[in-house]
Amino acid sequence: MAIGISAPQHLDPISGIRLGTTAAGIRYAGRQDLTLIALEAGTAVAGVFTRNRFRAAPVIVAERHLARGTVQALLINTGNANAGTGAEGMAAAEESCRIVAEALGCRPEEVLPFSTGVIGEVAPLAERIGAALPACAARLRPDAWIDAATAIMTTDTVAKGCSVRVALDGVHFTVTGIAKGSGMIRPDMATMLAYIATDAPLQGLALERCLHDAVERSFNRITVDGDTSTNDACILMATGKAAMDPIRTPQDPAYGRVAAAVEAVALQLAQAIVRDGEGATKFIPITVTGGRDPQECLKVAYRMAHSPLIKTAFFASDPNWGRLLAAIGAAGIDDLNVEKVQIWLGELRIVRDGARDPDYRETAGQAVMAATEIPIRVDLGRGTAEERIWTCDLSHDYVRINADYRS
Repeated sequence: MAIGISAPQHLDPISGIRLGTTAAGIRYAGRQDLTLIALEAGTAVAGVFTRNRFRAAPVIVAERHLARGTVQALLINTGNANAGTGAEGMAAAEESCRIVAEALGCRPEEVLPFSTGVIGEVAPLAERIGAALPACAARLRPDAWIDAATAIMTTDTVAKGCSVRVALDGVHFTVTGIAKGSGMIRPDMATMLAYIATDAPLQGLALERCLHDAVERSFNRITVDGDTSTNDACILMATGKAAMDPIRTPQDPAYGRVAAAVEAVALQLAQAIVRDGEGATKFIPITVTGGRDPQECLKVAYRMAHSPLIKTAFFASDPNWGRLLAAIGAAGIDDLNVEKVQIWLGELRIVRDGARDPDYRETAGQAVMAATEIPIRVDLGRGTAEERIWTCDLSHDYVRINADYRS
């Protein structure tokens, strides 16, 4: 059950980018599971990839190809992650790039492959992609972003995408993004698969900084279940078609407005992933203030977000605030003065000076917990640092979805 979101009804096209989808039968017959994104020459591309040591074959190939500096196409398949597949998986990823290159008239190293789905299963991936790619290429068009957002889904219940259009000195530029992800979400770079494009002329250092900063403030601040995928990737494409001067460094005048638009899209996509977390019924922003440094705040926030006791209490709408105290105390801040800690559920303060707030009433806590969006705020009382992450609850359906995932 997606919390407070629905599939996009419209996504703005980006001049210089075409998308096409088809059913390749990679895991399920008749399901749209193959997406091709074709880029006009001159499009600048940056990417960030999972830090999981068991990185999937397409992640390794995509990172290697991206380092060469020219990208003409992206290929995305669902149904099989092509991870933990050894030499056979690497060969399939490379062959997929060759198939795309032949169809589009570019070089294999100008193609970035991406896969998502079941880990550790070898499938005739290149063979199925080869059979389906002509139909995919024939359907390339600029306005197929929603089709692509749907085709990259796995356990997602809704397609995820958004667009931002910005006027700057009389010129408009657009940012459009799509993402997939619902489970195995605790990114360590980006999240699952995310593709963001703009017609703004970001180049070089400006492009890289824009992506990394946006990822750090969005995809690297979400968690559903604490697990980092083998296939995570986030790609930023800048076609430069907007009538603007090139933006080469973060010091260029237009950089701030473009970077803010990219971050806004990334943040909306990241939060959509949590709102569509597997089996989720509650969306939980966690803000930790009063830390000595940002990392200290993040340690506390993630300790709460990853606690099964807290997540199941939120699913049950049970204001068992003792579990919050226990998680904060176990976050690894050895010199934490618990007598300075305060905790709020929404606007309701439940803990003051390290103990139950004298004004707190259980009925008020239950009223807050009954909502589908429940902010947690913690003040550590030891500094000025502040960080925020987003998570969800843990329900019966999470277990069911993952128990049945391969059936």
